[in-house]
Amino acid sequence: MEADMTTDVIVRPVRDVDAEALGRVHATCWHETYDHLISKAALERVSPRRLAELWTHWAVQGPEFRMSAALVDGEIVGFVGSGPARDRDAPRPRELYFIYLLDAYHGTGIGQRLFNAAIEPDEPAYLWVAEDNPRAHRFYQRNGFHLDGSSHTEPFLGETLTEVRFVR
Repeated sequence: MEADMTTDVIVRPVRDVDAEALGRVHATCWHETYDHLISKAALERVSPRRLAELWTHWAVQGPEFRMSAALVDGEIVGFVGSGPARDRDAPRPRELYFIYLLDAYHGTGIGQRLFNAAIEPDEPAYLWVAEDNPRAHRFYQRNGFHLDGSSHTEPFLGETLTEVRFVR
């Protein structure tokens, strides 16, 4: 299922030493994912170093959090995180917080491996995703999620982003 370019793919729990690389990949993924939704000026304020500081915190969360990284030939190319629901009116106990994969690795099966590291098969869960992200919507639908009609507008890099909720 992996593309030919992915000679050695590993999905493993995030470690604190990954923070710098995760910050860089996170910033790149935000550019690749949100460039049509958020202004260039806002995206230029994304600091890989600031995201690395966030990852330093996320990497040491308790066992109820599942944070994993995908590595290709030893380099981080994507990451995923899930944990306890954060919304007061959460429809499920587990929330998929984020999943990002560099564009070059879309369609290789790595995204599915990341997802599987954060959400157990058939585990009830929910997530928020940008309303205008059809590729992600299809991915979640393939994994048994459906829109539940909830949406909200979130502040994102000093602008706003409309997100919709998927549940399973």
